[in-house]
Amino acid sequence: MQAIERHVESLDWASLILLGAFILLSLVKTAYPQRFEDFISLLTSNKFMVFRGKEYKAFHPFNILMFLVNILSVSLFLFLVFELLWPGTLPASPSILFIRIATGYASFILLKFGVEKIIANIFDLDRIIDYYLYQKLAYRNFIALLLFIPLLFFFYAFPPTALVLYIIFGLVILTNIISLATIYKQNQNLIRSNWFYFILYLCALEIAPYIILYKLITI
Repeated sequence: MQAIERHVESLDWASLILLGAFILLSLVKTAYPQRFEDFISLLTSNKFMVFRGKEYKAFHPFNILMFLVNILSVSLFLFLVFELLWPGTLPASPSILFIRIATGYASFILLKFGVEKIIANIFDLDRIIDYYLYQKLAYRNFIALLLFIPLLFFFYAFPPTALVLYIIFGLVILTNIISLATIYKQNQNLIRSNWFYFILYLCALEIAPYIILYKLITI
C-alpha cells in the first residue's frame, strides 16, 4: 500500500484570534454587565439605543472593545472569502493575509468615521453625528458578533463552500441595509427638514466609499 502524504494547515494563529475575541467579550461582559445585556438584546429591544444612546458617546470604552471584536470577526470572515475565491493570489503565510485584511478593514472604518466627525465639526453637527455614529457602530458590532458564531464552525467543524459564504455575505449586507433604514426611520423628522444634506451625505459618505473600495479590491 502506497503512503499518501497529507498536508494539514495549522490553525494555531486562528485559534489565537478566536481566543482573543473571547477574552475581549469576557472583559466587556465583566466591566459593563448591564450595557452588554442591553446590547445583545438589540434584536428584540431598542433599550440599548434609547437609554445608552442618550450619552452621545460613540467612542465609549464598551463600543471600542466591541469594535475590536468586530475587526477580528469580520477580518476572519473576509479571510475565508479570499482563501476560497482567490487561492492563487494568497501570500505564503495565512496569518500575513489576515493581518493585511484586518489592517485594511480597520483603517477603512476608522478613516470613514474620522471624515464624518470632521464634517460634523465643520457644520456644527457634532451632537447629531455622534448619536448617528453611535447607532451605526452598535448595529455593526452586533452583526459582527452574530457573524462570529458560524466562524467557529467554519474553522473547526466543516470548511465553508462558496455558496455558503455568498449567502452569509448577502445576509450581512442585507442586515446592514436594514439597520441603516431603521436608523433613518428613527430620525425621519430630522432628515425631512434637511433632506438635501442627507442625500448629499448618503451619496458621499455611505455609498461612494464602498464603491471605491470595491474598485480597489477588484483591480
